[in-house]
Amino acid sequence: MLKYQDRCKIIAVLLALFGVLPAGHSASPAKPFQNPVLSGMYPDPSICRVGDDYYTVHSSFEYFPGVPIFQSKDLVHWKQIGYCLTRQSQLNLDHARASGGIYAPTLRYHNGVFYMITTLVDKGGNFFVTATNPAGPWSEPVWVDHAGIDPSLFFDDDGTAYYTRHEGAGNGFIGQAKIDIQTGKLDGELKEIWRGDAGVWPEAPHLYKMRGKYFLMIAQGGTSYGHMVNIARSDSPWGPFVPDPQNPILTQRDHPDAPIQALGHADFVESPDGWWLICLGIRPQDGKFHHLGRETYLTQVKWSDDNWPLVSPVELTMPAPQLPQHVWKKEPARDEFKATTFGLPWNFLRNPHEENYSLRERPGWLRLRGSAVTLNDQDSPTFVGRRQTDLACEASTRLSFSPKNENEEAGLVLRGNDKNHYEIGVTLRDGQRQVFFRKILDGKVVGPVRFEKISSGDVILSVKASPLSYEFFYSPAQDRAKSLGPALACDLSSESLTDEKHFNYNFTGVFIGLYATGNGQANSAPADFDWFKYDAK
Repeated sequence: MLKYQDRCKIIAVLLALFGVLPAGHSASPAKPFQNPVLSGMYPDPSICRVGDDYYTVHSSFEYFPGVPIFQSKDLVHWKQIGYCLTRQSQLNLDHARASGGIYAPTLRYHNGVFYMITTLVDKGGNFFVTATNPAGPWSEPVWVDHAGIDPSLFFDDDGTAYYTRHEGAGNGFIGQAKIDIQTGKLDGELKEIWRGDAGVWPEAPHLYKMRGKYFLMIAQGGTSYGHMVNIARSDSPWGPFVPDPQNPILTQRDHPDAPIQALGHADFVESPDGWWLICLGIRPQDGKFHHLGRETYLTQVKWSDDNWPLVSPVELTMPAPQLPQHVWKKEPARDEFKATTFGLPWNFLRNPHEENYSLRERPGWLRLRGSAVTLNDQDSPTFVGRRQTDLACEASTRLSFSPKNENEEAGLVLRGNDKNHYEIGVTLRDGQRQVFFRKILDGKVVGPVRFEKISSGDVILSVKASPLSYEFFYSPAQDRAKSLGPALACDLSSESLTDEKHFNYNFTGVFIGLYATGNGQANSAPADFDWFKYDAK
């Protein structure tokens, strides 16, 4: 029996030699594209196609708004068009734990309606929202009165809707029931339909009808370096499901030195040039740590003579789909805060206290009012951030802030989670305005906090990132930047932030944000940010 790595070699050779293409396409080699197609924390991708457009959704955990949604016309170039959960009435993240909140959404389209189903961990369970326009607005939640994670929807040819999800812990199983898509009510209890194939944690199920059969694709092996994708098929949506003899159809567990690891949590989509698969993966640095989060990857799918999907090995550079290339206009690197609403890249930490944010009070500036809540609290500090999406990048901002008391601070933060973050900011110390650089790991200040006295006026704060480290700088508005010190990227990695002994897992990636806090009491002075700039290097 061929193992996964042997089959990968055969697929690669066949694609290179024959390049089987649908009618109407030339046999010229497809232009290469770069994986990941969505870099930074965009895990648990789910995809659907409507006409010539493709849409994906992703887990968002404790960040608000929830469930970012992207659009593409060529499967390679993606543009964010909104979020599925934009109102606090849709999404209660109050005091959600780090890496809690929204897990593993599934996106499906049926009879002119988009359905996004997901899990709000620890805060209510499974629900779905609907929209006729994927950019929104999306409906209020329709709750499914059943626990568990990783729910998925499948609409059969006769219109019957099926609800499929992970049931139980460890060596659990995939359960399924019919669902009333108007009310969310299940038709009886979940029926066990598959326990997976030689691996723990059968999760992330998706049911499809392809090539005359029902296929059930799942993830197994946990979400780390043993992650994999298994598949089975049946003549009925209820099984029995017969596993692919070549399972897993996708994994990197046997390739520990590959630049991409932890491949899993996949979804199929059919395009005019054949079948494709998106999945999550990570790019470990310096051995075994990743800090950008789990990212979204694309690869091609062929079919064997005996009707099993053959997933091409996921590489950093791959042949692109033979679709008309559609490159979206890039978002500006610099946000001047001239709009009266936040742009799509920006996220809050849990449900924001809206009175602490203003894009109107000082036109052309973002005003933050620091509350008593700190960056260490499992709460909603005054924070607005965006994903770090590049291993090498630079982020900077211009800050106008005159603290009145020594508890007050504002600045730029790199956040791993509540207990692990680096910040450079402005505060009052010994009666003087000072800039500082601080590292907090496991909830404690690590090493000495670096302070420098600064005069009145605006200050530019910046951080330069390399794949292995960060360096933090400050400068008065017209002066040369001065370093306040380095920090290691690995200390904000999921490997460093995960405590398996206590089942405390980190599923997110680094966010770069602007913040203000009074460290136990509200700030008396607002913090104004003139602009924020993010540059990939």
